Amino acid sequence: MPENRSDVVLLVDVANVMGSRPDGWWRDRLGAATRLLGGLAAVSELSVDGDTLSVVRILAVVEGKAKGAVGPAPVEVIRATADGDTTIVAVAEEIVAEGRVPLVVTADRGLRARLPEGSLVAGPRTLLDVLP
Repeated sequence: MPENRSDVVLLVDVANVMGSRPDGWWRDRLGAATRLLGGLAAVSELSVDGDTLSVVRILAVVEGKAKGAVGPAPVEVIRATADGDTTIVAVAEEIVAEGRVPLVVTADRGLRARLPEGSLVAGPRTLLDVLP
């Protein structure tokens, strides 16, 4: 288990976060994903369960019609080769294996149950509330 749980790797389930707000994302998934990725670049810390966590890396998993989305540095876009959940679990496992703490942003209960021990989880609102 990593020593410093206050430094996290932000891992965003883009489809789930987009789907959490009724802003017309379904009409233009690629555009909505690109806008979300643009906002992620400004995230340097998040408050989860009363703790302020420093974001040391930002990873965003895109899938389906949003696969072509691009984000500005420092956002690293990961294009799911199968389903997004499987990709998110694999990336979270890699983060834990590196001795870091993944902070996965999703409301998907099934995905949350599959995440490796040591992962932190936050709902979409936690992220959306700090986006520009």
